[in-house]
Amino acid sequence: MEPTAARGSLAGLLGIWGVTRAALLLCVLKVVVFPGPDVTSDVSVIYRGWYDVLVTGTFPQDDVTWQYPPAAALAVLSPAVLPFLEYATAFFVLALAADAATLALLLRGARGGGRSRRGAWLWVAGVPLLGPTVYARYDVMVTAVAVAALLAAGRHPRVAGALMAFGALLKVWPALLLLAVRRRAVWVSAAVTGVVVAGLFAVSMPGAFAFLGFQRDRGTEVESLGSLVFHVARHHGWDGEVLLNYGSVEFLGPYVSWVSTGALFLTGAALAWLVLWRLLATRFAPHTAADAAFTAVLLFTVTSRVISPQYMVWLVGTAAVCLCFRESRMGRPAALVLVACPVTMLEFPLWFAHVVASDALGVTLLALRNGLLVVASLLAARALWRATVPARREIPSAPDPSRAERTRVPS
Repeated sequence: MEPTAARGSLAGLLGIWGVTRAALLLCVLKVVVFPGPDVTSDVSVIYRGWYDVLVTGTFPQDDVTWQYPPAAALAVLSPAVLPFLEYATAFFVLALAADAATLALLLRGARGGGRSRRGAWLWVAGVPLLGPTVYARYDVMVTAVAVAALLAAGRHPRVAGALMAFGALLKVWPALLLLAVRRRAVWVSAAVTGVVVAGLFAVSMPGAFAFLGFQRDRGTEVESLGSLVFHVARHHGWDGEVLLNYGSVEFLGPYVSWVSTGALFLTGAALAWLVLWRLLATRFAPHTAADAAFTAVLLFTVTSRVISPQYMVWLVGTAAVCLCFRESRMGRPAALVLVACPVTMLEFPLWFAHVVASDALGVTLLALRNGLLVVASLLAARALWRATVPARREIPSAPDPSRAERTRVPS
């Protein structure tokens, strides 16, 4: 009966994946019109414009909206592998392929003792709850690389390190995965891969690292945790404004730089905590690397000056890897991330106008979504610490010789 039930469960999972992904594809292809602003314009206009520049052998170094590390060029150029399709259509098909590859990796990661398909189910459920934005950004491709890296860390450390470095050169955040691993081979492989790939881009394409200056000058995006300060302040006389700036909708005006600096401080504090954890942690299980990676991505997402909807794909993917392990401590944080997915879809794209207007609906949605992520971050950090860092009473102390002498029983 068990093999039959397992096959039935797998068939159901694949069936739900097929139906939900067909719906997403119909939305981005505009067969079905999804409410709210057009989420596909990033691909059909911005990505396509970058493509036209990249094929000339240079990065769009005069475009402040290009804020990505050099390997992102491969994602933007990827539709060239499907020359028989129009650029945007080819991109959406490749996003679907990355989604399918991620599911296949999670199903493979569910095999063996102590493993579970909960991660695959989380991926199948979480992605469509974010709406068509998932297929209209290249983050699903980056997430596939990160998932592959985490699942390879146990048995194939060199492969894992290479994938983490390549992922970081696609969109920076997969570098956080390195904080979760102990094996030297992973770090060496990541360092070699990063230097070689970055070097190849630097010598072959001008402007490979122009994105660093553009990232530095970003402000506080209207969906970030810090933005709630200004959403509320607008109702109490704050005279700033909301404008499209550096490729996203941001607050501009008095005190924005203070909040942006505060976000950077919190990110630094999160990094310091992760380094401290790494120094003190002594109990490592097969799931620890995934748990730590998910926690790190949560902390950096929450403290970022920008929380774009596609960032949620990173969280769903890393949480899914955690749930491949039955002993993972990340069940509750992963559930909170899943709940935050439909709230994210409501704030963008469905009711994004309310967010921009800072009205009651928009502020409520943002407070709810960001609040869920904050709680998930704190729960994940606490669970990781408790599972891996021994309490003081667990650390054996050296015996005191003088005390031993005093308590010795006379013969």
